[in-house]
Order: sequence, then structure tokens, then C-alpha cells
Amino acid sequence: MLTLEKFEEAAEVVSRVTLETKLVYSEYFSGQTGNKVYLKPENMQYTGAYKVRGAYYKISTMSEEERAKGLITASAGNHAQGVAYAAQKFGAKAVVVMPTTTPLMKVNRTKSYGAEVVLYGDVYDEACEHAYRLAEEHGYTMIHPFNDLTVATGQGTIAMEIVKELPTVDYILCPIGGGGLCTGVSTLAKLLNPSIKVIGVEPAGANCMEESLKKGEVVTLPKVNTIADGTAVKTPGDLLFPYIQKNVDDIITIKDSELIVAFLDLVENHKMVAENSGLLTVAALKHLNVRNKKVVSIISGGNMDVITMSSVVQHGLIQRDRIFTVSVLLPDKPGALVHVSSIIAELQGNVIKLEHNQFVSINRNDAVELRITMEAFGTDHKNQIVNALAEHGYRPKVVRNKGIYQGA
Repeated sequence: MLTLEKFEEAAEVVSRVTLETKLVYSEYFSGQTGNKVYLKPENMQYTGAYKVRGAYYKISTMSEEERAKGLITASAGNHAQGVAYAAQKFGAKAVVVMPTTTPLMKVNRTKSYGAEVVLYGDVYDEACEHAYRLAEEHGYTMIHPFNDLTVATGQGTIAMEIVKELPTVDYILCPIGGGGLCTGVSTLAKLLNPSIKVIGVEPAGANCMEESLKKGEVVTLPKVNTIADGTAVKTPGDLLFPYIQKNVDDIITIKDSELIVAFLDLVENHKMVAENSGLLTVAALKHLNVRNKKVVSIISGGNMDVITMSSVVQHGLIQRDRIFTVSVLLPDKPGALVHVSSIIAELQGNVIKLEHNQFVSINRNDAVELRITMEAFGTDHKNQIVNALAEHGYRPKVVRNKGIYQGA
């Protein structure tokens, strides 16, 4: 079913509702990896993600009768918005079942396109089961977010745009959740140029496709645990699996901690916001064991709510030693705090929080504990400050900043 003719048809259809997301050459990531790295910014689509491609193409192939029944889907957010937006364009009713853990921004955006939102389950798989029950109960037409070859064809139009703009591309890095995007992209890429290497990228805490490829059949993970909510899938699509086996050259898995750093890299160097699933391919760039190749990283989406964004920024700064906490012992007498502050100030450290504990020792005159959280320029600067405190006899101890994102 995934033929070049179908992909060409899909490309023409989806061009009616997609924005042009031209490749962005990245000097920063090119310098970091020794390759020529280009970003495919699908986070800049009208709905904030590539998903509108597959949703719109799928609905375009339906009969008037199927649309009239009403459409239903399950999604952690991006497919939801794609279906809602596409259904609105066709004048069809849309019902979307989303996990209860879906960020509020994605829920509200989906509603803004006229869809009815039902929150159910903790993960995508539970929401999908409920969507099928509602479809049977109400007679809705189900649009699966990934396990559908027509949807995958729509998603694959990304590969056509990449090859048209960069005919000599060597590698395409593609996120994997259930496998729809990677199926479409890898299949079309190989049809256009069999020498193109397509690398799938999964979160380490939801690596259902990697495990399926190892076993040679579709497997279901017992649980998923990742901040990349858009790719938090237990079971990959069985209709898609043969295409992944045939056309995907390798799978890279990414830890949550790497996504946090990738977010900072993208924001600081490209002024571009991507959600955690969209950052998978950015984090994977350093795992490619190649040099002097033309590499395209697909940024699949940018729908991140501001609360998550602020947390990711904070934890990214902590990981890069640009925010750190140090514990020092000092006598409980006037002037001690001023002296510590002056040492930090001389080295241009910026104090943002102080915690004073008088009960660390029975003898307060001997020592009280002061915990100082401060901003630094990075690891070298942090070490300069810590060493300076040690030289003045304060016995500094760096305290591990614990965050909400422990990750896989």
C-alpha cells in the first residue's frame, strides 16, 4: 500500500493544510558532531506538530458517510490536534480520547479546534482502548494515530520534502512512538534513494520498537516511564512493523536526562522550542558514530506547556552546573556570612538562595551549616568557586540538586 504514487498523492493533499518547514542548517550541532546537521522543524506547523499530515490525508480518503458518523481517535496530544484541525476543515465531528496525564496546553488546543475531549487512562494505550469502545458504542469512525498505513503515508510526506531540498542527504533521524512517522519516512526515503540511512529514535523508558525488532515480532512493554509523553507507547503498530523491519537501519534510545540538555541546546542556539518527543532526534545526534555526513534531524513537535518548560530549563541548568548548591560550615558569628558572600562575589558567582541551619552541630560557635544555591557559567566556574571556599577553610560540599525528572 505504501507506494510512491500514494506518497505523491498525499504530498499534494497535505500541502493544503501544512506550512512550509524548510531545513535549518545548524552550525552548533554540526560543530558538535563533525557532520553537516540540518533540522526539519515540524514544531513550526500550524498545530505545532507533523501529525496534521497523516490526519488530514486519512480524512481526505474517507467517504462522506464515514465522516458523517463522526470521527474518533486517541492521542497524547499532537495527533489529537491534527485530527481536530483536519476534521474542522472537512466539517466533521471529532471526539478525542486523551490520557489524564496530557499537558493542559494540548487539551485546550485540541478543544480550540472544535473537538470533544475525553480524558481517560494514565497512558496512551489505555486511552486508545477506551476510544475503540466509544467508537463501537456510538458508531464513530476510528482514526488510529499510528497503526494505519494511510496515516503513515501522510506522515511520510516529510521525507519527500527533505529529499527535494537536500537530495544528497545521508542520514534521517526520526522519532518513534508507535511507528507511524518512522514507517512513512523510512519507506519513502528508501523509495526515493535506497542509500539513505534512516535511524529511529526512541525514549529509553518506552523502547517498544527496539524490543520488538530484537525479538522479531511486536511486543508489549509492561510499562513506560519517560518525560517524552508523545512517544510513551507500550505496543508499536503491528501493521507498521514489517515496514520498520525492512526500512529502518538502526534504533537509538535516549535517556530523559539527555532530552533536558537537548532542550537547552535547541533554545539557546536556534531560539526554537521543541517538546520532549521532538527532542529525541536532537539528543541522538551525538550517538551517531559517523563523520562528514549530511544528517537531518526531524523535530516532530513543539507543544510543550510552560510549566514543563520551566522545569526542563531549571533541570538543564543544574545538569550543566550553571545552577548548583554548595554546603559550607562557618562559625555562627557576625561577619561570617559576609566573608563567604565576598568570596563568591569576587569570582562572579550569583547567589539565588540561602539556607541557614543552626542545628547541624551542638556547638553553634564551632559551626553552622549554610547552603548556597548560585548561578555559574559552567563546570569550570563552579569548580573555581568551590576551590576558593575550600582555600578559606569552609569545607565546601556540593549538594546534589534533586529534580522531578529522574527519568529512565
